[in-house]
Amino acid sequence: MNKGLSWFTWSALIVGFSFLYLPIILLVLFSFNESKLVTVWGGFSTKWYVELFNNQGLLNAAWVTLKVAFVSSTVATLLGTMSGVMLTRFGKFRGRTLFSGMIYAPLVMPEVITGLSLLLMFVAISWDRGFATVTIAHITFSMCYVAVVVQSRLATFDHSIEEAAMDLGCPPGKTFFAITLPIILPAVVSGWLLSFTLSLDDLVIASFTTGPGATTLPMKIYSQVRLGVTPEINAVSTILVGLVATGVLVASIISRRSEAARLRDERLATAER
Repeated sequence: MNKGLSWFTWSALIVGFSFLYLPIILLVLFSFNESKLVTVWGGFSTKWYVELFNNQGLLNAAWVTLKVAFVSSTVATLLGTMSGVMLTRFGKFRGRTLFSGMIYAPLVMPEVITGLSLLLMFVAISWDRGFATVTIAHITFSMCYVAVVVQSRLATFDHSIEEAAMDLGCPPGKTFFAITLPIILPAVVSGWLLSFTLSLDDLVIASFTTGPGATTLPMKIYSQVRLGVTPEINAVSTILVGLVATGVLVASIISRRSEAARLRDERLATAER
């Protein structure tokens, strides 16, 4: 019985991971293909990466995407962290149900509805669409993910540490920045990375809120793929995969080191008592 379960588990894992990652592996391999035909292997070559860095349209779209992702994820992390703290620390307050509903709504709202509503708002206030509107749109939906991540971390936070600091005369504001924030920093960093990844990946909402000179990389790739996949698309996709994988690895290392430091400090504090 155990052997059958083990065999079934391993089979399910192999099929699942193959379904998820085999297409990505093939994309990376064919980005080094000598042939212009993306489905025919013609030998190893890096010429499509050279062609990519000579493609000014793709480079401009990539630069716009990185700027939007960095600004939107930074602002979303700030607002999302404040929202998570408010929902966790302030208990019941007037309008809490409405506030929490507004935080969670974009998580389940179809992207088409979110993009269309933002488009109608920008048209109603006569705001020309461009870099600013795309950034605001990305802040709108990504801050919700940060709020959920930070709130889940604060839900298991040991309040006695803050109480001890305030008993020793530390003001509430300084307690938050000196005690609370360093402890929840892995969650904040995770929220920033999640927001950055969501912004890099977004196509639907950006399509509704973009304007001249603010074409993002997913939009550029989508418009070119409709005419046929080229090796340059494989190359830029491989670079994006590498960036995301590097970000996940760095976040994992930071999280482990922070958790190890926290456990070490707790052991020292317990030993001193």
